[in-house]
Amino acid sequence: MLSVKENMIVTFSADMLAQFAEIVARYPEKRQKSALLPILHIVQAEYGWLSVDAMDKVAAYLAIQPIEVYEVATFYTMYFLEPKGKYVLEICRTGPCCLVGAERIIKHVENRLGVKEGEVTEDGLFSWRGVECMAACGFGPVLQIGPDYTFYENLTEDGVDQLLEQLKEKAQQI
Repeated sequence: MLSVKENMIVTFSADMLAQFAEIVARYPEKRQKSALLPILHIVQAEYGWLSVDAMDKVAAYLAIQPIEVYEVATFYTMYFLEPKGKYVLEICRTGPCCLVGAERIIKHVENRLGVKEGEVTEDGLFSWRGVECMAACGFGPVLQIGPDYTFYENLTEDGVDQLLEQLKEKAQQI
């Protein structure tokens, strides 16, 4: 995953453009805006987040206004408008999860990673954020880890530590 700096110019590779074209071809003529979400996923997977330059280039590719891309990117929580870690831990912070320890897990993650919500660890591997209901109230506390969105239930501090170690090992193998 590349990291885009504020002043870096985004260029879509031939492979990305081929993926875009395949996605756009799925939709009726003059309905290319329907391809916006999957194209944003491809761009974010390549660059790690959606910079204004990247969103502007997506708008130009789809022949839509940049504001139409911004509206979508700011609405959906799976799109990042600033750099994040390679792995983003999303911890449910709603009432049912808090009743069974989500606040304790959040504090543990913050202390273990050494970063506050939304920040990125020095090695670039991790970010975390609290999110609203993940529809697993009977299995809390829960978290999911992007970009693969693997889901974990009944969390403990030890379980979180094991997950973090597994992700570190996985990152070294890539």
